[in-house]
Amino acid sequence: MSAKILVSTEDMPYADWLEYRKQGIGGSDASVVCGINRYKSPVELWMDKTGQIPPQEAGEAAYWGTQLEPFVRAEFTKRTGIEVSQFKNLLQSEEHPFMLANLDGICEVPDYGTCIFEAKTASAYKAGEWEDTIPDEYMCQIQHYMAVTGYAGAYIAVLIGGNTFRWKFVERDEELISMLIELETDFWNHVQDCTPPPLDGSDASAKFLAQRFPSSTPKSHITLPDTAADLLSEYDEACAQLEIVTEKKQKAENLLKEMMGENEVGTAGGRVVTWKSVAQERLDSKTLKAEHPTLYKKYANKSSYRRFTIKAAS
Repeated sequence: MSAKILVSTEDMPYADWLEYRKQGIGGSDASVVCGINRYKSPVELWMDKTGQIPPQEAGEAAYWGTQLEPFVRAEFTKRTGIEVSQFKNLLQSEEHPFMLANLDGICEVPDYGTCIFEAKTASAYKAGEWEDTIPDEYMCQIQHYMAVTGYAGAYIAVLIGGNTFRWKFVERDEELISMLIELETDFWNHVQDCTPPPLDGSDASAKFLAQRFPSSTPKSHITLPDTAADLLSEYDEACAQLEIVTEKKQKAENLLKEMMGENEVGTAGGRVVTWKSVAQERLDSKTLKAEHPTLYKKYANKSSYRRFTIKAAS
């Protein structure tokens, strides 16, 4: 597979870069499409690509990852002797134009030729994920890049907790690449057709449904398909489990509060527990409506939503 330069990213404004990313699936999107990303769901990514939600601003972790990228690149060269060239272009697959790649760099590796370089930063809490391998979402990312570029390998280097440096070479995995191409092709078809991918339990799915069906038709009724019975059973089972877990959580909270008594802060097992007094002022809308109905009507905001309930049929 070969790629072409879609656009130069050197000195490109961040807003413009976000717009170009909507033209296809990037490396960081690959794990989302596969359904293994811990922070984003396929439905949320679909809403992003179809312009239904505003682009997310880069968080602190992403910001510092970008700021520390030159250091990670330089440290990798210092420890391995392998020179890394910056690559300030957004690549597009010629065979699958919806597949994009924004590389941190490229390097030359004996027996492999030109390879990808990817720089990462991670918190100390995630050190275990880098012990013998690399996190699945990053494996998807670099294999996606190899799918776009046709390169045979990639180096990924990571600074963990600001004081631990590791790197690993990953070979091209044709089986994983074939799976990625299949999944990403299916996902991009959903984007082009403006039809959502299969819904899941994410907040993005709930938001999509609320936007798509904002109001109900009074007294309308349908007979749900037979598959609804299985979903009702899943719902009942989840509610029962939630009740048990919620009670268990509340019990632990109550016992901790009993231990703290009148104290505001407690520590145990490297954790800090707080139970603070918080004063709040709230508008007594009920009294306001009764004593000053005109004023209440002037400033009251009316909102509507659809309440979801399940009960036995009468």
